[in-house]
Amino acid sequence: MSLNLSGKTLYHDVNLKFTPGNCYGVIGANGAGKSTFLKLLSGQLTPTTGNISIDPHERMSQLVQDHFAFDDFTVMQTVIQGHKELYRVMQAKDALYAKPDFSDEDGLKVAELEAEFAEMDGWNAEANASQLLQSLGIPESVHDTSMAELPEADKVKVLLAQALFDDPDILLLDEPTNGLDVHTISWLENFLADYDKIVIVVSHDRHFLNQVCTQMCDVDFGQIKLFVGNYDFWYESSQLAAQLAANQNAKKEEKIKELQAFIARFSANASKHKQATSRKKQLEKITLDDIKPSLRKYPYVKFTQDRELGNDLLKVENVSYTLDGEKILDNVSFLIRPGEKVAFLSKDDMTTTVMLQIIAGALEPDEGTVTWGQTASRNYMPKDLNAAFDNDELTIIDWLRQFASKEQNDNTFLRGFLGKMLFTGEEIDKQIKVLSGGEKVRCQLAKLMLQQANTLIMDDPTNHLDLESITSLNDAMVDFKGSIFFTSHDHDFINTIANHIIELGPKGYLNRPDMTYDEYLEHETVQEQLNEIY
Repeated sequence: MSLNLSGKTLYHDVNLKFTPGNCYGVIGANGAGKSTFLKLLSGQLTPTTGNISIDPHERMSQLVQDHFAFDDFTVMQTVIQGHKELYRVMQAKDALYAKPDFSDEDGLKVAELEAEFAEMDGWNAEANASQLLQSLGIPESVHDTSMAELPEADKVKVLLAQALFDDPDILLLDEPTNGLDVHTISWLENFLADYDKIVIVVSHDRHFLNQVCTQMCDVDFGQIKLFVGNYDFWYESSQLAAQLAANQNAKKEEKIKELQAFIARFSANASKHKQATSRKKQLEKITLDDIKPSLRKYPYVKFTQDRELGNDLLKVENVSYTLDGEKILDNVSFLIRPGEKVAFLSKDDMTTTVMLQIIAGALEPDEGTVTWGQTASRNYMPKDLNAAFDNDELTIIDWLRQFASKEQNDNTFLRGFLGKMLFTGEEIDKQIKVLSGGEKVRCQLAKLMLQQANTLIMDDPTNHLDLESITSLNDAMVDFKGSIFFTSHDHDFINTIANHIIELGPKGYLNRPDMTYDEYLEHETVQEQLNEIY
């Protein structure tokens, strides 16, 4: 299979076979064509050469990206539309029964439809859909509510339920964790890890890919290649391959021993998954020739402090805030010590965004106080970056120049600085009005590095970034000697950076200092206390 778009060859000579019982993670740099690949599989696009064949008896389902596409339907109707043929039969059957002049011919049609309906287990459809919705946190009381009335976060869950409904043979998921809270992501991980059909997923969440994937589908340089194992295995094997390639003089026997030790370590980790035995056998068959270095580039991210923090950092006392008539922060108080890295969690993203805006001084609380230590220098990176790039005429280098000190305001220095963030050659003269979401985030990270604050406030900083940039940012935030306040939906990101967890609910908050994210999730009292704040 090959695909040409706008005169450019996106893929050429791609040959792949997907088999049941496997979850395939599609990875690649931004713009490599991951989502386009899913559109080819779903039939939204046609390959330029070659073909994509699917067993006509197999049902494919796809996660819908347009959150407003089903606003004219109820929640229940939306989910059942995940099985298009079942929904068609239901609609046709109901239309015939509603006819005032029901004829004998109509009776024969209805009988045929009823047989189809029963064969597709239609009588249990609503009960199964209801159970699925409740598993995703959508209560039974809203199942007959119009989709238009649901908040954005709940629409995402309903569309996910639609994709999962009635166990499709082929499941296509493009960024399924976007907009989901961490508890729902955990449920989805467990669901997919035990799914015995074909799952093909695009995601930037490394923990999610590691939990659910048995093979990685790497989109790079016009090719799509399959690699056995999860994301960590793919990443570390590509790093190992680069190391082996750089050391061409090493004896082949030593290389083989290193490869065997590496595979043995990952094979042991496969025990978490239902498909562990078959994957372990596949891993053990890998040879030196199967492992190739990745050609991707990683941005260089490193945060430094203008000065060290003193004894005090931040004291928040009795902060409350009401948004659109609903109290989203209720009498929140906490103390943050110098050097702490705090992850804010909530089932509602707006709650954590408002909390960071209050901490950053971009928003005044309705009640309560926020007191910063005298030595704290702050830099805030909001989730919505559009306002930071509203000067249409500025180029990237001139935009960054605004934040440079007198010593830094040198073209050679700024060009080198932007080069580390993968803006090279003529790219630095691009106008900021044409930047992609990922490019805007990399510009913001360059600004944070340039300004050297000892306290970083970052609202979902991995949003729009590819996996390479997320990895670089993750490492930089771990290494940073100052303090960080951040939000994220990325499990590994939170777990490796945060040493203090604060979860915010409409009825209160949960404050857990000196605790990693995994420790927080496993703590025996946390779940009970979460029920009290939501």
